Amino acid sequence: MDMTLTQLACFLAVARTGHFTKAAREVHLAQPSLSRQILALEKSLGASLFHRARGNIALTAAGEVLLPLATRMLADEELAYREIAELTGLRRGRVRLGAPPSLCVSLVADLLERYLAAYPGIALNVNESGSRALVDALTGGLVDMALIVSNEDRGEDALEVTPLLREDLVVVSSAAVDPLTVRGALTLDELARSPLVMFHRGYDLRAATDAAFRQAGLTPRVAVEGAEMEGVLRFVERGLGVAVVPSLVAAHRPGLRPVRLKAPELSRTISLARRADVQPTHAARAMQDMLTVVVDDMVAGGAHGLTRL
Repeated sequence: MDMTLTQLACFLAVARTGHFTKAAREVHLAQPSLSRQILALEKSLGASLFHRARGNIALTAAGEVLLPLATRMLADEELAYREIAELTGLRRGRVRLGAPPSLCVSLVADLLERYLAAYPGIALNVNESGSRALVDALTGGLVDMALIVSNEDRGEDALEVTPLLREDLVVVSSAAVDPLTVRGALTLDELARSPLVMFHRGYDLRAATDAAFRQAGLTPRVAVEGAEMEGVLRFVERGLGVAVVPSLVAAHRPGLRPVRLKAPELSRTISLARRADVQPTHAARAMQDMLTVVVDDMVAGGAHGLTRL
């Protein structure tokens, strides 16, 4: 069977008008062309669709059966075009974004606020995990894109990774207690002698902090260990210890007092990653564009500790 939507449209036009010439005008075809479409459809189906009497066109039994089916098929075609138009016009769709917890409370929150204001019909799903887990989620097709910390090789050959910014890591203490130092910065040796609130060992920030102490030959004084981002921040606000966190996180917590690290300074590179073998949807591409704007605005606005890459 070789039935086309054009043939069905011609059939419906004849059924509605009861006249081949009027139907041809309705579908913008010459009358002989419309007749050929109907004949081809009848040949494909193996049945006549119209009784052709002079001045009288009526549906046959086969035509009566085809009429509701053709109506539904053409309605489905129109629905398909409308649904795709809504997707490409960003009135519908979905974006699955992965990000580390430290970015969810800063950059990602700003990004989602702007994105939903611009595209309220797009559904958003956020996978909040460490960078290693996010790389696995990307390669497994569980997220469309992810913000990752890409200071080290994570097996990202199958991914397209675009560096966005370098973010300083700072030491935070409770704003309710005396400052850690009267100087503008703290040394790693001084940090090692302070009570530390440490993230659990799956965190990128924990790995970076441990590596810095190890390279300096220092053993940190750990007060609390194994916390998630929100727990670390709350513990520090209560004065249980100090912590090493990204500068953007510190900027959003008035209960924290940040101070720079020196000798050595610590930083991390934030990159956008997606699968190299999968083309982004219109909604995902719009989020990538929005992310660039948000990052540029943060840097241009003087956000502390950020460098655009």
